Amino acid sequence: MSFLEEYKQKLVSADEAVKLVKSGDWVDYGWCNGTPDVLDKALARRTDELKDVKLRGGILLKPLAIFEREDSPEHFTWNSWHMSGIERKLIARGCAFYSPIRYSELPRYYRDGAATTDVAMFQVAPMDAHGYFNFGPNASHLGAMCEGAKKIIVEVNENMPRCHGGSETGIHISKVTYIVEGDNAPIGELGVGGPATEVDKKVAQLIVDQIPNGACLQLGIGGMPNAVGSLIAESDLKDLGVHTEMYVDAFVDIAKAGKITGAHKSIDRYRQTYGFGAGTKKMYDYMDENPELMSAPVSYTNDIRSIAALDNFISINNCVDLDLFGQISSESSGTKHISGAGGQLDFVLGAYLSNGGKSFICCSSTFTDKSGVMHSRIRPTLAEGSIVTDTRANTHYIVTEYGMVNVKGLSTWQKAEAIISIAHPDFRDELIKEAEAMHIWRRSNR
Repeated sequence: MSFLEEYKQKLVSADEAVKLVKSGDWVDYGWCNGTPDVLDKALARRTDELKDVKLRGGILLKPLAIFEREDSPEHFTWNSWHMSGIERKLIARGCAFYSPIRYSELPRYYRDGAATTDVAMFQVAPMDAHGYFNFGPNASHLGAMCEGAKKIIVEVNENMPRCHGGSETGIHISKVTYIVEGDNAPIGELGVGGPATEVDKKVAQLIVDQIPNGACLQLGIGGMPNAVGSLIAESDLKDLGVHTEMYVDAFVDIAKAGKITGAHKSIDRYRQTYGFGAGTKKMYDYMDENPELMSAPVSYTNDIRSIAALDNFISINNCVDLDLFGQISSESSGTKHISGAGGQLDFVLGAYLSNGGKSFICCSSTFTDKSGVMHSRIRPTLAEGSIVTDTRANTHYIVTEYGMVNVKGLSTWQKAEAIISIAHPDFRDELIKEAEAMHIWRRSNR
């Protein structure tokens, strides 16, 4: 039987395909911009027939149809590997919960049976001549997830870029239970936000000054990493490499400015390696069929050993807040959930192990609440309930608009002094008093 004949045999409507889902099932919705669309709407139409369906995915870029009804928590529960703003709103409704993970280990969770999947459904690029459906910019953990899924439904979208380069980038038609042709809506986009603020630019300049020619880059999500990317694109840096968890728009700008060659990478030379990508159509168009890019599972991209093998590795990430002990919180503000652990700690550890490598945690020194009151992001201790993403022993460089400090190997009083030196001046005296009370202050550098 030819692949086209097999395709015709397995092609069904979305309503027919979702009949595979039963009450009590674990249903995997794939990842990020590969989250199903027409299949999600079809499953929502079965709401009254289903109870206790547990769904799994992450970084939703569009609202889900299954949660449109007020009574949806009685029927569906969302379990997120990494949360977006859409998912945070679902928490308040009792629809969603975070699954704490070390992202680099996620493929193993599926293979070891820690994450079981009764039905998997997700968007893919159209089938190629060899019978493969490409995952698009979502290699992440999908290969491992498909290996253990009892039933697999693919939703074909002609707008999904075809992303090649590494391993586990797609699924063969022989492994697919049903094929559904979607309505070819644009895949979900993640905007780059507004223009860089003056604070963003100051932080970005401090970091860019630390990047040598030939360095290998990892950028996190957010305004500051994007500001760093914009500054790199305008800089005189050359022969940069890319090895990152998430591919973002900033890399496109840097590449089109001629700054990326990958010539000095000791592994995956000349390739831009990434675990998944989320951005704008500009980025998706750049990724499509681009042989310079290398899509790979996160068990490879986020493996400390892979990161450490790359000389002059530069890791740049955001945080929510931090304390005088050097603990970094990037996931929550108190018990209010914001994001997820992702691969931040892996890149912090791997960059430090890299020959010449550095990891940077950056943030604005303050934020202003809804009442217009300014607060310091540098706290004496993290707020009660805040999750520690990077422990005090692992934090390397911390950067605010007031400076950059390397806290590796410092005594508690040295670390407190260094961190206070980059706090907003209005909060430094108060932080010193708190440090004294916690017995981590020896002298003042004022």
